[in-house]
Amino acid sequence: MVTLAYGIFGLCFLVFFSIANAKYYHSQLKYFNVKDYGAVADDKRDNSEAFLRAWYDGCRWGGRSVIYIPYGTYKLSEVSFEGPCNDMMIFVIKGVLKAPTHISLFSTNTWIGFRYIDRLVVKGGGYLDGQGAVAWPYNDCSINPKCMPLPVTMRFDFVTNSRIHHLRSINSKNSHINLFACENVNISFVRLTAPDESPNTDGIHIGLSTNIKISRTVIQTGDDCIAMVTGSKDIDISNVTCGPGHGISIGSLGRTLGEVVTAINVRNCTFIGSQNGARIKTWAPSLSSVASNIFFGDIYMENVHNPILIDQQYCPTPSCSDQLGQDNSKVQISNVTFSNIWGTSSSKVAVTLKCSKLVPCKNVQLDNINLKYHGRGGPATSSCLNVIGDSYGRQSPPSCL
Repeated sequence: MVTLAYGIFGLCFLVFFSIANAKYYHSQLKYFNVKDYGAVADDKRDNSEAFLRAWYDGCRWGGRSVIYIPYGTYKLSEVSFEGPCNDMMIFVIKGVLKAPTHISLFSTNTWIGFRYIDRLVVKGGGYLDGQGAVAWPYNDCSINPKCMPLPVTMRFDFVTNSRIHHLRSINSKNSHINLFACENVNISFVRLTAPDESPNTDGIHIGLSTNIKISRTVIQTGDDCIAMVTGSKDIDISNVTCGPGHGISIGSLGRTLGEVVTAINVRNCTFIGSQNGARIKTWAPSLSSVASNIFFGDIYMENVHNPILIDQQYCPTPSCSDQLGQDNSKVQISNVTFSNIWGTSSSKVAVTLKCSKLVPCKNVQLDNINLKYHGRGGPATSSCLNVIGDSYGRQSPPSCL
């Protein structure tokens, strides 16, 4: 009987503890609706102050906070949501957020920023409308070295252990999403769209960040679908559809000394009508830098102009084109694999590996490549320059390694 009594007591205690614990955790989740702070979805008034007040209170709440943007269209000037916060921050966008149209209304290069936050979730199925068409004519950085960068739609600086999912960004003035000095961030189920002629509208731009995962995402834009620049490490990209756009790119690298990009894994992706597919690009001339341990695999190309491209003579501006030939890139590219890549090329040269004379590419592998060209001049070809590597399995076009 004593044993039975203790057993019943223990069971009751466990049930009580579970209920109390559930109530405790439930009490820790609190909603901060921006409308309660004065936000108005009339597509006219600026709601930045209301959004910031909601964030301020949520950030200082003792438990998990939901910053809630209901359905409707909200005008929003530049805002910066900053931490550290007391607990997880969940930013739920149900409505449409519209950016200011003219760049004179911005004092920084960011429209919506998140900084110094751990355990941030941004989601909701809503839209970010960058209204970039008015600003794109002011993008003259290719000819003006003193240009001011246009605002990024959503920037994450020093954000850790976070998720971004189920969002749509349209017509960004600059990049749609920018990650800088972030760690352990997962991006999924987002759609990023801008016209293919829109300048510098990268889908996702990553720098100085580690352990970033991007999956189940559609990017149709005017520049790189995903760009990984210096400090990008342990990046995993899967099930991304790119096009139009300039491809999934490493670089450009070599503008400053000691840039490093390493441990990049791009797999199960689709490119449709993009300018490039799997691309690595470095400046020429450049300073000493490194790009290593890069894998592009299980990729389908449909009418892509440069399906496989290493370009160590990258030079998009007249200021550097005059120096081409005077010096070569000093970026060491090594341990790169292109595996199981198939589909169609819109140019005759489907595989281009154009490396540096000073530091040739090392250990480049072509494994089961099947790219067709149906235009004039015969079947697809490949081109190699200053590359040390091997090819395996099927090679169409015939390997130049």
